[in-house]
Amino acid sequence: MSLTSNLFFLFLAVCLLCYYLVPRGRRWVVLLAASIVFYLSCGIPAFLCLLYSAIVTYLTGMAIGRIYDRYTDRKESRKRARRIVILGMVLDFAMLGVLKYTNDILGIFGQILHGDFSLKGILLPLGISYYTFQTVSYILDVYWKRTGAEKNFFHYMLFVSFFPQLVQGPIGRYKTLMPQLLEGHELSFRNLRFGLMRMVWGLFKSMLLAGWAGLYRKAICADLDRFSGIAIFIVLLYSVELYGSFSGGIDFVLGIAELFGVRLDENFRRPYFSVSISDFWRRWHITLGTWMRDYVMYPLTLSRWMGKVGKNARKRFGKRTGLLIPMCISSIIVFFVVGLWHGAALNNIGWGLYNGVLIAASNLLGDSFRKWKTALRVNEKSMYWKFFTIIRTFILVNIGWLFDTTKNFGEALKVIYFSFTRLHPSQFLSIAAGRLGASYTPTALIILGSGVVLLFIVSLLQERGMQVRECLSRRPVLVQVLIFTALLAVTALLSPMAAERGFIYAQY
Repeated sequence: MSLTSNLFFLFLAVCLLCYYLVPRGRRWVVLLAASIVFYLSCGIPAFLCLLYSAIVTYLTGMAIGRIYDRYTDRKESRKRARRIVILGMVLDFAMLGVLKYTNDILGIFGQILHGDFSLKGILLPLGISYYTFQTVSYILDVYWKRTGAEKNFFHYMLFVSFFPQLVQGPIGRYKTLMPQLLEGHELSFRNLRFGLMRMVWGLFKSMLLAGWAGLYRKAICADLDRFSGIAIFIVLLYSVELYGSFSGGIDFVLGIAELFGVRLDENFRRPYFSVSISDFWRRWHITLGTWMRDYVMYPLTLSRWMGKVGKNARKRFGKRTGLLIPMCISSIIVFFVVGLWHGAALNNIGWGLYNGVLIAASNLLGDSFRKWKTALRVNEKSMYWKFFTIIRTFILVNIGWLFDTTKNFGEALKVIYFSFTRLHPSQFLSIAAGRLGASYTPTALIILGSGVVLLFIVSLLQERGMQVRECLSRRPVLVQVLIFTALLAVTALLSPMAAERGFIYAQY
């Protein structure tokens, strides 16, 4: 069941009606039933994968809780619980690894041996990475005693399967999400209004902006020699497509959750206004970043092995550099894992390492940068310097996107070569404007450009502290209805594809 289908909107309306009609104490049951029905609509095998992950991690959490209750000796209980955690994580990640990476690994062998070794019929269950990371965070939080073990399996199943976040996150934490799901929220006109606003804005970004940007990017990539004069636009179009689809999809699911009174974690905070690569990753896919920080980077940095690395580094390079080296190594490992999360293909891993090395280098060279800025009398508080850092970060991010959007390293180099040697924007007119046809290409480009400008203005207002939905809510109801009806109509009528369009991160 696609989130943008008429069937889903009917399903959502029925869920909302049932949710607010049943007694508050049983409203979580409606959410659980809706989540199960939604995932069953994706296929029984996909649901069985979700159920497997829920059962494994539920039993793991229960086993850890019983060990802590049974053994009063802290050292002994931790030792026994650690074995259970490792077993639970292996069983949980094993399913993800087999389903997600088998074809990627076989594809790498295929590139080396010039053959096709991919297995047909392996389909990745919807949102498997998101609920796997979510369930692993739960058992680690139980192990670290950040939360108690959930004894009611049906409560836990709701935490794992809550249907809005199944598609592409955000990655929730048990301690903050579970109480909201069980609370049974009262019907609120504000929640309904704000939720619908966010859903419409999400559809605009994902269907209109990402739709048009993706259409032109794919057309150029499909025949790069023919469209070499606009190769430079590939990565810019991909930036719009990726951000529009992913952040738009997140807006859409956060809006759905808000209809039920549930506040999911924010996943984007205007990342293209970032002043450094580190800042970018604090603003982009926030819940994945915080998950990697809390469950990979911190444990790795504080591990005994990394402690020995830091000790040796301090002896050889001095105290400050010695303290930074473990953090830099951890950053590179974390981004290697992030790249691997996107896929086991070489371009995904290379993209992850590229970001990890950039962050590590910026940390190691921090003192040198500060001395350079002092020598040149750079005013870091000036508007010009901030503008420069934003543009610099945008360029560095887009270099990474280039290797993500092209098929291989050779094609990426080809795009770079064409970008510096050929520029013929008129080639855009040779690309048919989706279902509108070739003669409407200028109109389509105006639609895309206008949409990007609108997104920029809204993002700039938010960056300056304006709460856009709050401001709109103070306008007369008729004005609000007209604004969002117009936005919805423009999205429906002017999006490039007549068929339903999915979200770009739905199969992660």
